[in-house]
Amino acid sequence: MSVSIIILAQNEERDLPRLLESIRWCDDVHLVDSGSDDATISIARSAGLECHDHPFSSFAAQRNWAIENCSVRYPWILFLDADEASTPEFQGAVLKAIEHAPDSTAGFYCCWKLIAEDRWLKHCDSFPKWQFRLLRRGRANFVDFGHGQKEGKIDGSLDYVREPYLHYGLSKGWTNWLQRHNRYASEEAAVRLRTPVRWKEIFARDPSVRNKALKPLASRIPGWPLLRFAVAYIFSGGFLEGKIGFIYCVNLAYYEFLIQIKQREMRRAQQP
Repeated sequence: MSVSIIILAQNEERDLPRLLESIRWCDDVHLVDSGSDDATISIARSAGLECHDHPFSSFAAQRNWAIENCSVRYPWILFLDADEASTPEFQGAVLKAIEHAPDSTAGFYCCWKLIAEDRWLKHCDSFPKWQFRLLRRGRANFVDFGHGQKEGKIDGSLDYVREPYLHYGLSKGWTNWLQRHNRYASEEAAVRLRTPVRWKEIFARDPSVRNKALKPLASRIPGWPLLRFAVAYIFSGGFLEGKIGFIYCVNLAYYEFLIQIKQREMRRAQQP
C-alpha cells in the first residue's frame, strides 16, 4: 500500500527543494501550480513531478480540482504544501495508517510542527493543530473555511495521524507572513461574522471540531487579541520559546486584532 502526494504551489523556488528532498520515499508526486513566474516549475520537472497549472481561487477549490484532475497512481492522496516537509516518522505513520485503515475510513487529520528560526514553536502554536490532509480517493473533498479549508463531503469516518510533519510557515520572513495574514484576516472575519456560535461543538471531544467552533465565539470577546497573547505566551508556555516565541505570540494577537477591525468595518458597511 502506498500513497500519492499532491503539492499546491505558487512561486515556491525557495521552499520546494526542501519538501521534495523530504518526500523522496514517494514515487507518485504531483504539483498544481497557480501561475508561478520563478523557478518553481523547472525545479518540479527536474525532480520528475507531474505538473499542472490551474488558477487559484481558494485552497478548497484548488485541492478539489487537484483530486479530480491529477492522474494519481494510488487510492490514497496526501496533500503537502511547499513550505512543509515530511519526516521519516511522519512517513512511517502515514503508511501504517493507510495500510491498517478499515474500508469505513475516508481520511485522516494530520498535524504539523511549526518551525521558526530552526525552533519548534510547540507552545506558541498550540500543538497539535489538526488539518484534513490525507484522504481516500473518491471518498472525501474540501470546503472553504476562513482563509483555509476543512473537510467537506465525507463518505465514511475520519481518523488521526498523530505523528506530525514540519511546517516552515515563516521561511519567507515576517514581512511576508504579515502580508499574507492581512489578507487572511479579511477572509477569516467574513466567515466568523456569518458563523453562529454552536455551543455543542465547542464542548465536542473531537479537537478538530472544537477548535473550529471556538473561532466565532472568540471574536465576540472584548479584548480577545490581548487574551490571545496571554493564552499563547503565558498559559500555553510560549515564554519558554525565547525571543522568537514572544514575536510569534505578539503577531498572533495582532492577527486577531486585524480580524476584529475588519469585522467592525463589515458591520458598518451593512448598516443602512
